[in-house]
Amino acid sequence: MSDISQMTYKGTTTVGLVFKDGVILATEMRATMGNLIASKRAKKIYQITKRVGMTTAGGVGDAQQLVRLMQVESSLYEVRRSKTMSVGAVSTLLSNYLNQNRYYPYYVQLLVGGFDDKGPSIYSVDAMGGATKEEEIVATGSGSPFAYGILEDQYREGMDEAEARDLAVRAVKTAMRRDAGSGGDIMLVVITRDKYEETIERGLQASSVALPTT
Repeated sequence: MSDISQMTYKGTTTVGLVFKDGVILATEMRATMGNLIASKRAKKIYQITKRVGMTTAGGVGDAQQLVRLMQVESSLYEVRRSKTMSVGAVSTLLSNYLNQNRYYPYYVQLLVGGFDDKGPSIYSVDAMGGATKEEEIVATGSGSPFAYGILEDQYREGMDEAEARDLAVRAVKTAMRRDAGSGGDIMLVVITRDKYEETIERGLQASSVALPTT
C-alpha cells in the first residue's frame, strides 16, 4: 500500500479552492520521469462537462484513461437524461470506478471541481476510490504541503474571483520553489455558473546572478 501512496503523490502540485461565485483549479505544468523533466507543458486539468473540471496527479497514462472514461460517461448521461451530470455525480462515478479496480489500482490522486444547481464544490478522489467533499481548499501532489502553507494562511470565505485566482497562483508558485517535481507555467481554470475559463499563467522566472571576477 505504501508503494501506491508514493506513486500517487509523486511529482506535481494541484490546487483547488471555492470562492464566492465558483471554483478555481490550478496546476503547474512539469512532468517528470525520475530525475528527468520529461515535459514543461504537461496538461493536468481536463474539462469533463460544461461546468466540471478534473485535475490529475500521479501516473500520466492512468490519469488520461480516467479522463477519457469520465468524458464519455458524462456525455452519455447527458444524452440519456437531457441534463448535465452534477459535480457530486461525476465524483461518485469516478469513485465507484476506482474502487472496483482497487486490487489493480490506478496510480492517481484527483480533484473534481465545478458548478451545478447546488453551487460551487470540489471533491478529492484517491486511488482506492475514496471521495471527500472539500468545503474550502485542497491540494494534492508532492508539492501540496508547501501549497497548503499558503492556502491555510491566506484563504478566507467569500473571496471574489480575482482574489481566488491570485491565491491559487501564489500557492502553486510557492510549491514550485521547494518541490523539484513541480515547475513550468501554471494552468488555471475558473468555473462559475456562466463559464469554464482556462488560462496559462507565467511560472517562476530564472534570475541571473553576477559571479565575482578574478
